[in-house]
Amino acid sequence: MKRPPVARRIAIIGAGWAGLSGAVECAATGAEVTLFEMSPLVGGRARDVAGADAGLDNGQHICIGAYSETLSVLARVGVAEADAFLRLPLRLVDAEGFGLCLPAGAPMTAFARAVLGRRGWSWRDRFALLAKAFEWKLRGFACTPEATVADLVAGLPASVRQQFIEPLCVAALNTPAESASGAVFLRVLHDALASGPGAADLLLPKVGLGALLPRPAVDWLESKGATVRLAHRVERLEVAGAAWRVDGLSFDAVLVAASAHEAARLVAPHDAAWAARAASLLYEPIVTVYASSPGTRLAEPMLVLHSEAARPAQFVFDRGQLGGAQGLLAFVVSGAASWVERGLVATEEATLAQARAELAAQLRAPLTALRTIVEKRATFRCTPALDRPPTCIAPGLTAAGDYVDGPYPATLEGAVRSGIAAAHAALS
Repeated sequence: MKRPPVARRIAIIGAGWAGLSGAVECAATGAEVTLFEMSPLVGGRARDVAGADAGLDNGQHICIGAYSETLSVLARVGVAEADAFLRLPLRLVDAEGFGLCLPAGAPMTAFARAVLGRRGWSWRDRFALLAKAFEWKLRGFACTPEATVADLVAGLPASVRQQFIEPLCVAALNTPAESASGAVFLRVLHDALASGPGAADLLLPKVGLGALLPRPAVDWLESKGATVRLAHRVERLEVAGAAWRVDGLSFDAVLVAASAHEAARLVAPHDAAWAARAASLLYEPIVTVYASSPGTRLAEPMLVLHSEAARPAQFVFDRGQLGGAQGLLAFVVSGAASWVERGLVATEEATLAQARAELAAQLRAPLTALRTIVEKRATFRCTPALDRPPTCIAPGLTAAGDYVDGPYPATLEGAVRSGIAAAHAALS
């Protein structure tokens, strides 16, 4: 008869999506979990905003149907997909209705039908993209580690690169195509186009990010007897024989799911090389401009915008169609380093000017800014052959985070998968 797993004392440092997923995975095995979070709020870089700006998130996040582990963790803590997300076939269209619209069915077939039916492209444009996608599929969606996304698409027409590849790249990797990892980009395409029906579907959150995973996960953890310590910045991580001490408390294993900067500080006394790799990562910011136009309902819950020199935003989300206030719009500026340098006032003004120009036919009232939020370290800069720190650091010490070594960019799914992998390593 197989014995049930023996409960172990596990410390999780960091309550972002990686730490929460790791904590849930550990608690599900019967482990005694203590979760430390330096902020008074859980969720890390994917959370809602408290206080006067309640109803806003610190950034706009989306999922896709291929995010299997994210959906699994949400289900485990009691969050039903239908309550949390608006699921739509992938639609990347602009305010005039031009773009790719994938019909239902097998993703690769749906993608081919969408490309062939794409208005505004010549037949040369369409066949060139289909030929390139078929080439990627034949090669198993793999390329040399040194290749950039720009390298992968060098032969494609400019219209295809500018209107499809570049917006998709910056949305998925938050890194411009000329410096983004081709291998990671192809992995994202593989999961969306080669993982079965529904894998490429858009999952747009209908609830605030705090209600999506962070708060339900904490409630679930506490129901399993876990201890949650908020507003507690861990100061000391020490080896104690076969155990570890976190600020003097003894644990059998520790899962470090803090930011790369915080993790490097804690891990440095135990593995200087790991800490150096974590500390060497570069970052890309994301700016979210929230604005209101009472009575406005966009043609789609999410529209592609035409980002260029004087137009910062790549996407706009109609939060009124996603459970928020009617007329609440969220404009997303990914890969926003140059705009952050110009300042938030300039970014906000340029975004509103862009919105008034591109959405003129859909705005039902004057557009006014509500708040502009910048996450300066929103994601790591996902460049080719990036040397990311590994999950396992030392016996009983593991790491989790979207920046930890793996095939995914800095996405919610990458964070969740990292947390689960680190939990398995800690428990073993």
